[in-house]
Amino acid sequence: MRPSKWIAALAVVATVGLQLQTAEAALAATICNRYCDGRDAALSPGDRVPVSVGLYGRSFKVHVNDTDAMAWATVESGQAGDQVWADRSFDGGRTWSKEATTSVPAGSGGWRTGMLNVDDWNARGVGVLRACGKAGDRPEIVCTAWVRSNWNAWDRRTAAATALMTRYDRGTGLFDTNGWWTSANALTAIIDNSRISGMHSYDHAIATTYDKQVNAAQGQFRNEFIDDTGWWGLAWVAAYDRTGDSRYLNTARADADHMFAYWDTRCGGGVYWKTDRTVKNAIANSLYIQLNAALSQRLTGDTVYRGRAQAGWSWFQSTGMINGSNLVNDGVNLGTCRNNGDVTWTYNQGVLINALVQLNKVTGDANAVTVARRVADAATTSTYLNVNGILREPNEPDQCAGDGVSFKGAFVRGLGALGGYGTYLRRQADSAYANDRNSFDAYGSHWAGPFVSTNHGCQHSAVDLLNAAP
Repeated sequence: MRPSKWIAALAVVATVGLQLQTAEAALAATICNRYCDGRDAALSPGDRVPVSVGLYGRSFKVHVNDTDAMAWATVESGQAGDQVWADRSFDGGRTWSKEATTSVPAGSGGWRTGMLNVDDWNARGVGVLRACGKAGDRPEIVCTAWVRSNWNAWDRRTAAATALMTRYDRGTGLFDTNGWWTSANALTAIIDNSRISGMHSYDHAIATTYDKQVNAAQGQFRNEFIDDTGWWGLAWVAAYDRTGDSRYLNTARADADHMFAYWDTRCGGGVYWKTDRTVKNAIANSLYIQLNAALSQRLTGDTVYRGRAQAGWSWFQSTGMINGSNLVNDGVNLGTCRNNGDVTWTYNQGVLINALVQLNKVTGDANAVTVARRVADAATTSTYLNVNGILREPNEPDQCAGDGVSFKGAFVRGLGALGGYGTYLRRQADSAYANDRNSFDAYGSHWAGPFVSTNHGCQHSAVDLLNAAP
């Protein structure tokens, strides 16, 4: 039961030659996990200090109690009247509450807050904290970088998944600013991470997303974009595999059937990219093959979805969208019914690779895997797609914005499904980990670095990478 109020016990301890004390301080909202907010830091079984920042000779630090998933803030080398507090955020630092503000009393050179819970387990809030403060005689405020405990973040794979969940909107069941098809990819990355790492802490997101969004748009995760529907269908296949709940498989079937409704004989076949029937491109058709092949694997005695997957691949080959360099261009010119020569986006390589792997599992078509490996070899050695050996999306932005920052995630997911590219994937993962992450394992767009910003598209791509890398 949550207490009606919190009063921290006063304690005096010596640290770094300073007197640091716990004083009464108001909390924006008391959270209770293993312990409630305000627990005396003297009771912490550990003290990790990952970040600090200075201001006018003062040092403000975050101290982390990894055992209990709590943290506290301190000021050192200060004087009476200096203030220190902690900010706590449940959306990756985009918004926060100011917690446990306290001041250095007369006769002391340092002070500390009580311990605060990093996460809110009861409300499924995934948090980060930072220490902030100011000199008593000056107006400027300074804050450390955001950090968290290593709870649900015991290695780089789980830490990245937890950072992705800081961007999960528990109210909508989507990520960030209600991204649609990119949220399907983010959820898929979380499900894959759960399967690979054995961490079940975020399995709740599966049902939350489904329940909150199943009636959105045209229902059953269908909308006017055929590729969007394919992404969601694959997410629900992954959800079915993880949970065994047949409603997810039924939705994946509804999604595949919706895509099939936009297959026609123009240019010999293929599904359109959108319900306005003006574009046929690689991504919608690769997703169509992959989803139908995945469904056929899970439906005993199926011939319908298998036949659709086979027809999809036969048509894809006939278009020449796989170019002379064994890379996949963006789509088909509906006037000539041939490869339009447009950009070779990374996700067009990865989704086709994955589609052919799934097709081979259904049909035993050895040529499907042969072609998948040709595309994978071309994509992993292309200097256009790999700058100094590190994958870089064509026209990759510095800021994490737009849909394109999700593309690399689908690419490495495909490589992981094919297998045999462990050295390449490990190189990408090592570079991203060393050069493209912040203090709580959020990743940016450039796996070669530097880190500039993050969003759920950049983050799920990094999770996909770490899931795939050995």
